[in-house]
Amino acid sequence: MNDPATRFLMYAGTYTARGSKGICLYGFDAADGELKPLGLAAETHNPAFLALHPQGRFLYAVGEMPGGFVNAFAIAPRTGKLTFLNRQSSHGAGPCHVSVDRSGRFVLVANYGSGTLAVLPIRDDGQVGEATDVVQHLGTSSDPAQPGSPHAHSITPSPDNRFALAADLGLDRIFVYRLDLAAGRLLPNDPPWASVKPGAGPRHLAFHPKRPLVCVINELDNTMMVFNWNARSGTLKEVQTISTLPADFHGKSACADVHVTPSGRFLYGSNRGHDSIAIYAIDESAGTLSLVGHQPTMGKWPRNFAIDPTGAWLLAANQESDSIVLFRIEPATGRLSPTGQTAAVSMPACLKFLACA
Repeated sequence: MNDPATRFLMYAGTYTARGSKGICLYGFDAADGELKPLGLAAETHNPAFLALHPQGRFLYAVGEMPGGFVNAFAIAPRTGKLTFLNRQSSHGAGPCHVSVDRSGRFVLVANYGSGTLAVLPIRDDGQVGEATDVVQHLGTSSDPAQPGSPHAHSITPSPDNRFALAADLGLDRIFVYRLDLAAGRLLPNDPPWASVKPGAGPRHLAFHPKRPLVCVINELDNTMMVFNWNARSGTLKEVQTISTLPADFHGKSACADVHVTPSGRFLYGSNRGHDSIAIYAIDESAGTLSLVGHQPTMGKWPRNFAIDPTGAWLLAANQESDSIVLFRIEPATGRLSPTGQTAAVSMPACLKFLACA
């Protein structure tokens, strides 16, 4: 790995029920797709989702358990190893998603079990402080067939850092909050949410890197949605809903993760059960998707996946087959080609890239 422009570190958050001790570290060279295990980055319990500070100096990991918390780590510049700094309560049960606002001043965390969101300030030394705001989602699902309680599944800052969007699987809503960075608060937008189809179960979302579009993957009904995003008002308008599964598939499956390539040309979503990545081409002028195909992930239950920063590679984290599998992204079509490279890791749940210092 010689060219600094293609060299990255990759962190893998895991569940620790089957032998993993925490956050694993890899070296990755985008020039040739070489993935090299570098050992354990930090020992911690159930770091099922990770977030990197914009300056690349700190990493934040949830501790997914009934009484959840957020861990703060300092990143060693040369080795990428993590030094534990501190932890704070996530103010909810089962924290499953964490992000850092784009100014690097606050950690945002979504608690699946309790349906709560929390805002934690980041101190100058990278430690997280006591929460400055906790939001409790209220209500039930609009689907009479499966009434549900709130289950906040992700919280994602907008590209301009004025808003944060929270997908609540239990309420079938995408909540929109105004980010008050002076007070560290989440303030309800007007309107405060956009609804999805009853029973869809929104899970994760991704902003398009070039166009005012938001792509939402729905766990329960296995669909991908595209919304027009009004960055001035913080409002969402549905453009399209499309299945993530082949028309002839009739088994059980549940969607998980969603990412757009840096070029903005292709969108990917993971199917757990069908054990595949759904591949879409994006018509950037119309804001619509067309299905390109499906790529098996060469493993079971792809909970998470990541596209490397150059947009040339996709890595799938197969939670139930204990593997990370590397695919080349074909630049003309967006299709995925297996490279034959696989890294063994117990119950991988989240992958994050960091440029080498």
